[in-house]
Amino acid sequence: MALDSDNVRVAVTGAVYVAPTATAAPTSSDSALNVAFVDLGYVSADGITESIDRSTTQIRAWQNGSLVREVTSEGTYTVSMMFIETNEAVLELYYGSANTAGKFDIDPTSTGGRKSFVVDVVDGANVERIYIPAGEITALGERTLASGEAVGYEVTITAYADAGSTTVSKWFSSLES
Repeated sequence: MALDSDNVRVAVTGAVYVAPTATAAPTSSDSALNVAFVDLGYVSADGITESIDRSTTQIRAWQNGSLVREVTSEGTYTVSMMFIETNEAVLELYYGSANTAGKFDIDPTSTGGRKSFVVDVVDGANVERIYIPAGEITALGERTLASGEAVGYEVTITAYADAGSTTVSKWFSSLES
């Protein structure tokens, strides 16, 4: 395979959206999202961290103790980010609570339940779209309120398999035909 610098991508900009889990899924990197998807606003300059964690079990032969196979026993997909735009959708996501006339009743154990997420990563005409049909906020970062700093809402979204066993779907516009 020849080297091609045109294939080097930079996550220049993008957007993160949330919707109820029953919302119609996107169909490509540039398909219009269902109107139920809400743009969550600005993400910090640190961007989005995507993680795929796998646990494996090694199988060794009795005869010589050699590794003969390794089986993946568990796998988890997460995306983490810090929202720096304070809006109703971000606050509901962060606190796992609905807005009631500007008030959020906070239960530290509430995740707000499962939702669908779309993350669009844009580099010029190239778009990578990440679709999580069923995700949940499973970790929150600390909020620091300080002079001269944006207030941030750090979240980790864990993806779960949907009814069709899909955990995450991805489209890359440069590979679609």
